[in-house]
Amino acid sequence: MKTIAVIHSDFREKFGIPRQSGLVPGTRAWIVFEPEYRNPDALRGIEGFSHLWLIWSFSKAERPGWSPTVRPPRLGGNTRMGVFATRSPFRPNAIGLSCVTLEEVQRHTPQGPVLVVGGADLLDGTPIYDIKPYLPHADCHPEATGGFAAERADYALSVDFPPELLSRIDGAQRETVCALLSQDPRPSYQEDPQRVYGMAYGRWNIRFTVEGRTLHVCGVEE
Repeated sequence: MKTIAVIHSDFREKFGIPRQSGLVPGTRAWIVFEPEYRNPDALRGIEGFSHLWLIWSFSKAERPGWSPTVRPPRLGGNTRMGVFATRSPFRPNAIGLSCVTLEEVQRHTPQGPVLVVGGADLLDGTPIYDIKPYLPHADCHPEATGGFAAERADYALSVDFPPELLSRIDGAQRETVCALLSQDPRPSYQEDPQRVYGMAYGRWNIRFTVEGRTLHVCGVEE
């Protein structure tokens, strides 16, 4: 497998990254190709697609060996499911798959052509192995069932973000930050309402607590 590109995002650490692509469409990331793959012809026709599939490496979650079962966070972190029935990063091959929106094609930059994408769930610096167009007539299946994952598909927290703290976030990013927090960045097995968590996003570190189904922001630092 060859790394064809690297993605650059505002996710500086794994904590706080949405558990699936597309859950927070307001996020932006930039796909920068490796020198060998900066030929503009490789992107000919890509503007016609609204969505792309990214195939990438869980480069910060690789482990020796593998387990046939894993503990999905959305099931509380205690229930085991088959690894091939989940999207856990801990797999025999640490390969990820994400569907993102294509927001812009920047063809002339000092780093060659760059793709700007939305809704990515990738850590800054993640290696990209391949990019493929999303084909609605083949890839969209409205009748599909979601198995045990469907039980938690609509899970979200209410976000209490005091105005004086929210004002420290750039206006264009406020909605995105609130959407990220509503996805509940915590490990699902942690329920301590006194514990203060910190989520790094962009140049901010956002501190919060969670009580019941409400997330309370208590600090924003740069």
